[in-house]
Amino acid sequence: MNELIKSIQVSIWFMFLTFPIMVIRVNAIEKSVIWRWENLALVGVGSFVLSFVWRWALRRKEAGDAAAASGGQEAGRLSALLENPALRLPIQVVLLAVFCTIPWFVTTYQTNILISFLLYVVLGLGLNVIVGVAGLLFLGHAAFYAIGAYSYALLNQYFGLGFWVALPIGGVVAALAGVALAFPVLRLRGDYLAIVTLGFGEIVRLLLENFSDITGGPSGISNIPRPGLLDMQLSVAGANIYIYYIVLALALVTIVAVTRLKDSRIGRALQALREDEIACEAMGIDRVGVKLMAFGLGTAWAGFAGVVFAAKTTFINPASFTFFESAIILSIVVLGGMGSNLGVILGSAFLVLLPEYMRAFSEYRMILFATAMVLMMVFRPQGLIPEKRKTYTVSDPELNTATGGQN
Repeated sequence: MNELIKSIQVSIWFMFLTFPIMVIRVNAIEKSVIWRWENLALVGVGSFVLSFVWRWALRRKEAGDAAAASGGQEAGRLSALLENPALRLPIQVVLLAVFCTIPWFVTTYQTNILISFLLYVVLGLGLNVIVGVAGLLFLGHAAFYAIGAYSYALLNQYFGLGFWVALPIGGVVAALAGVALAFPVLRLRGDYLAIVTLGFGEIVRLLLENFSDITGGPSGISNIPRPGLLDMQLSVAGANIYIYYIVLALALVTIVAVTRLKDSRIGRALQALREDEIACEAMGIDRVGVKLMAFGLGTAWAGFAGVVFAAKTTFINPASFTFFESAIILSIVVLGGMGSNLGVILGSAFLVLLPEYMRAFSEYRMILFATAMVLMMVFRPQGLIPEKRKTYTVSDPELNTATGGQN
């Protein structure tokens, strides 16, 4: 009853605040006042419902936090479904079959949307290695995306290299740039590291704009060739389908590689660095080498994605690689769940596919985006699919093996 009274009070307060804006309308031409009482009723009902739902959600969140603090483990339905070994393989097979056949049943526009979605999956998984696995706040991922794209464009323009030759080169160049950035920031963490990487991203963008003799400046580089298929002449639709399968293969390779990386010795060193850098170094892990490896591995995937992006659009300019691009990629990682590969995929779908298929609300897109981020930070700060971290007990066979059987 107390919650109901509070919601009514919130409703009355919102009606009072919005009364001059939502109810009173002055017609200056006819010198009359129009009273829109139906708007006042909508504000009252809407604020009452939202306030009641908000309080109910907060109570449920507090109950879940209390259960987790008392030793209980409350798993989401989606997480429980995906962690079921009997269902995991069939779900993966069905999803793979859908993604392999869907370009033949949709329009070219929808194929382009799916290509963008898969590119952001690759970018998000690469950034997830740095931010989610290694715990390093990174705000300049778009710079390495640009390095990969311009590597292909410039290599093709000045040396005539094709897509398949430029693809590994773009990834290697982006990885080397990431390692070069890592050297002067080895001692930085948190906000200071974020500021430096943000500055690096802006430096790369300004260099691309000012070196117009080489990069084309703000006008960019056009007529970038698409990848060829056995000297066949492909139509625009056929070329899009071909690029779609290239991006799909790249996304699958990225998912497998990043998953294997997390379970490897390097991945465990990155996770140790994330948890406690001092303890990590005290246990004999090379902190410098691990940070360099995190930057190199994470930025390499941005380079690969940049090469594919340049081949897909056939035109690039610095305006495609602004800080907003880095913010979107970081939002994908945070929204999906830092350290979770599946969460990054769902975060990409939420931030790339959902806005495209909800263009009817395009005027309110940023409001809906900001609202969704606020709700996520309040009710699910760990992300859509949080990372499942391994815990060890005294009777765990892996721990017994590691300690030589001495518990």
